Amino acid sequence: MQGPHLMLAKAKECWEQEHEEREAEKVRYLAERIPTLQTRGLSLSALQDLCRELHAKVEVVDEERYDIEAKCLHNTREIKDLKLKVMDLRGKFKRPPLRRVRVSADAMLRALLGSKHKVSMDLRANLKSVKKEDTEKERPVEVGDWRKNVEAMSGMEGRKKMFDAAKSPTSQ
Repeated sequence: MQGPHLMLAKAKECWEQEHEEREAEKVRYLAERIPTLQTRGLSLSALQDLCRELHAKVEVVDEERYDIEAKCLHNTREIKDLKLKVMDLRGKFKRPPLRRVRVSADAMLRALLGSKHKVSMDLRANLKSVKKEDTEKERPVEVGDWRKNVEAMSGMEGRKKMFDAAKSPTSQ
């Protein structure tokens, strides 16, 4: 039982370590890319120049971000279209109709058991034969006015009649 718990603890530990490494990499990258601003002792015109420079950099980064988003959206649409084409191509191929193969019980047993099988099985010999006339004689059909039957069978009395009618043929 300790195995899964140990594995989960180890996985959590690795995940936390990866998370810390990512944060450290992010801080290091930002420190490289973005130098600290020295605004002390700058005149108003120097501060305005600094702001213009920062705005220009922001515009360049924003344009790059927009281009990357556009490429990503284009690639996503292309992937979706290709998936639809694949689904269409899959549907165009016709599967051949399967043919029914008649195999006797002996041949099936021979295939399953090999040449050791010597007993012959005739499954049709064990079936019971039923005559159509006998089944018609067992259930006589009464044809009458169905409205009377519905009115007579409604309510609890009708249910009792149906129950009694079901009992009577078996007791005979």
